[in-house]
Amino acid sequence: MQHEHQQTHHRHELGKTVLPVQAWALAVGAIIGWGCFILPGTRFLPCSGPLASLIGLAVGAVALSIVALCYGIMIKAYPVAGGAFAYAFVGLGRLAAVVCGWGLALSYSCVISLNATAILLLTRFLLPGAFETGHLYTLAGWNVYAGEIVLISLIILFFAFMNYRGSNCANTVQLWLSLSLAAGVVALAVGSGISEGAGTANLVPLYNEQSGLFVSIITVAALSPFLYQGFDTIPQTAEEFNFSHDKSTMLMVVSIICGCVLYSLVLLAVAVIRPYPELLAADYPWLTGAVAGMAFGKWGGAILAVPVLAGIFSGMNGYFIASTRILFSMGRSKFIPAWFERIHPEHKTPVNAILFVLLFSLLAPWFGRPVLVWLTDTCALSAALSYFFTCYSAYKYCLQHAGRVTLPFARQIAFLGCVISVVSFFLLAVPGSPAAISAESWGLLLIWCVLGTLLYRRRAPELSAISTERLQFMLLGDSARPLLFTEGKIFR
Repeated sequence: MQHEHQQTHHRHELGKTVLPVQAWALAVGAIIGWGCFILPGTRFLPCSGPLASLIGLAVGAVALSIVALCYGIMIKAYPVAGGAFAYAFVGLGRLAAVVCGWGLALSYSCVISLNATAILLLTRFLLPGAFETGHLYTLAGWNVYAGEIVLISLIILFFAFMNYRGSNCANTVQLWLSLSLAAGVVALAVGSGISEGAGTANLVPLYNEQSGLFVSIITVAALSPFLYQGFDTIPQTAEEFNFSHDKSTMLMVVSIICGCVLYSLVLLAVAVIRPYPELLAADYPWLTGAVAGMAFGKWGGAILAVPVLAGIFSGMNGYFIASTRILFSMGRSKFIPAWFERIHPEHKTPVNAILFVLLFSLLAPWFGRPVLVWLTDTCALSAALSYFFTCYSAYKYCLQHAGRVTLPFARQIAFLGCVISVVSFFLLAVPGSPAAISAESWGLLLIWCVLGTLLYRRRAPELSAISTERLQFMLLGDSARPLLFTEGKIFR
């Protein structure tokens, strides 16, 4: 019966081209973006101080590594594209999959555009006026210029073309970008550390003495869903692994550790070169850029541009890959129109999903960077929610199929992952929390939820007509792979 079922329904599949080092580069590049080079001067040092920030980064890395272990359990059991979207369906059913997939589709796509506008911040710092031509309008205090729109549109088109040509091409570029990013951050840290006047005495006070050490640490740790979001791009490409899925857990944990190290090195590079309270008091437009100038003189901007551009480009490329895979997975399983599941016959890439993300990414910069920041702030909520769906599904899998799980203490780890996910969500959602999102972000999130509800209501009749067995095959590739929810329950 199963063989007959799988013969009567064709299922598009992606090519297996991703190597382990490419999966690592995908995650590291997605974790480290523009924020790594701006947060030391805007959030870490002003709100928490150097020591508390380092501890907070480490605490966040440990917490997200626990979540990554849960993803590892699910990848080995369900090695398909879609990541948390697929796991939400497996663990809770159709409605949970819709909520998770819709949130992640927004999350990943918005980060592409936000990274693209970060290029404009860099060009305005290094090449003031070069692309600020043809003023169009001002939105939320951000001047939109035709010259800048053309620049970032060309860059977005380049990454779309790379992804169209094949994941091997995109992943190779991602590897070199991630290596350049790491090398550039190390160079910045070394240059700052050996500069005249640099020393550990510049790190005093070690934490925000008005808030206290604990609050200072939590202020940074609460940002973990945003800081380390990107490790979950690895599950999105699980179907394309050209290696054993047993390695995926290690790759995700290592990518989080690498992200923590890179964040910490940039933070120390900024804090150690001069007494950091004096640097903050000087009110530099971009503190990391000013520090690069102190460390390397007139070449500081050019040297810093290497890791910054590598971080921006690797983030754009990484999330381009992740967003197209989740849209492809949703289309293949008929949660959204089947148009999204089309595969290029030669390159084996999801061409229609790539086209959709390209159009979205080209449109978003016209709204200006502040609006994109508000929208992207909501993405951490989507990330925390997807973490919960994955950890909860992993917990259920450990209960129902314990004999298939090789990770020691897997059930306890999955339960702890659920707790971490819930805490992360409420730290973002509760007003007054150190990581609470803004009122503008809530407004944009409400609009996105309304759009998602309308889309779901339109798709619901067709989706409900599809049998669970067929969904199981279309989404998971094998109707024998177990579902963990009970038919007829609320999340069906």
